[in-house]
Amino acid sequence: MGHLIPIIELGKRMVSHHEFHVTIFFVASDHASITSLLKSPTPHNLDIVALPFVDISGLIEPNTHLVTKLLVIMRESLPSLRSLIAAMKIRPTALIVDMFGADAFEIAQEFGMLKYVFVTTNAWFLAVIFHSSSLDKQVILEGHVKGQKPLKIPGCKSLFFKDTLESLHDIDSVDESEFIGTKMTKSNGILINTWQDLESSTIEALRDNNYLGGLIKVPIYPIGPLVRQEGKQVLDKQVKQWLDKQPIESVIYVSFGSGGTLSAKQMTELAWGLEQSQRKFIWVVRPPSNNALGSYFTIGKTDGDGTPDYLPQGFFTRTKDIGLVIPMWAPQAQILSHPSVGGFLSHCGWNSTLESITNGVPMIAWPLYAEQKMNAAMLTEDFEIAVRPKVSTTEEIVGRGEIEGMVRMMMADKEGHAMKNIVKELKENAEKALDKGGSSYNSLSQVAQDCLHHLQV
Repeated sequence: MGHLIPIIELGKRMVSHHEFHVTIFFVASDHASITSLLKSPTPHNLDIVALPFVDISGLIEPNTHLVTKLLVIMRESLPSLRSLIAAMKIRPTALIVDMFGADAFEIAQEFGMLKYVFVTTNAWFLAVIFHSSSLDKQVILEGHVKGQKPLKIPGCKSLFFKDTLESLHDIDSVDESEFIGTKMTKSNGILINTWQDLESSTIEALRDNNYLGGLIKVPIYPIGPLVRQEGKQVLDKQVKQWLDKQPIESVIYVSFGSGGTLSAKQMTELAWGLEQSQRKFIWVVRPPSNNALGSYFTIGKTDGDGTPDYLPQGFFTRTKDIGLVIPMWAPQAQILSHPSVGGFLSHCGWNSTLESITNGVPMIAWPLYAEQKMNAAMLTEDFEIAVRPKVSTTEEIVGRGEIEGMVRMMMADKEGHAMKNIVKELKENAEKALDKGGSSYNSLSQVAQDCLHHLQV
């Protein structure tokens, strides 16, 4: 889901701004949020095609790393992709793949297409992938993982162990990063969902042969921020009416993405923290799970006022004047764009991060998995638009007192006000990057020109 959203937005932009006909192929899934996304209206000349579901159960072990599973799924989908491209009446000029789909370059090569990779997260993540793939694996494990020393990235911010990628913790995952990085260097360029001014020093390091450019060897195109447009999502009538009654920038929105969950104990502490803060909130609630990625099972019993049994008894009654709880899913872009919303407690997925920035909303950073700890570090240390719990959100319980304090600081204190000013400046900067003549517009225009030149040749 986190990759499909910006890929669809990239397709829309190539159609509307650069007059391409775009076909998006994705591996079939019945996940409710993906089904909802695919029902959204798309412009003329944008087709979305599902590749048949592939059963990989006989190809992996039960404890196989997630990245490996994704690579296997994409690899097993190649025959279907090739058949569909071969059947197209007009042969495509270029193939843009997700970073897990670079095996498809062999198909692009066969049909004489340009080859690009779209990295749906940020430039710092790409820098870590390339740099770690160039190091001896034992150096990473002994120094960074076991020794917990910072991983120094040439020309970029160092990666501290507390924020490191889960994939750097074992040899197999490091091998996968090396495989992905090697495949990317066989492309005609790498598109990134960021923009020049947001990560200028990292982007320059990726291009500079004295730093990481010598490893990457292909052009870098920052084309973001590509986020869901709020006009395409429908805000529930009850939610809209509730938000319309609240003062401007008085509500904190709480959500952990399309699949993130908390443990039962952590949900209890979060509920008490929100209640004790006495600040207005909207909370997208999912049943608890000890697996941060495992969120899809039925809500349990409820008490007399409808409060689910995994929240403090009577929570709905006590917070009826300050809070609104939404089960499972909410139209996030619509909520963040509402004038009443002034803060976002988020898992720091890159889509959510960009949606928060492009709506001028500061954040409480609560990372759960993947590169989210890296994103949280950038938000708090580099951009200064977020606050983060003192304890690790992936290994410890954040107490209700600290949660209350962070919410109050974000919504009422001068530190929160300063963050709001900074993030509003970033919002304006992002808009300029996407406007005609802006850095991201020009980057995508260069890709478009290369495709047209290839077509003429």
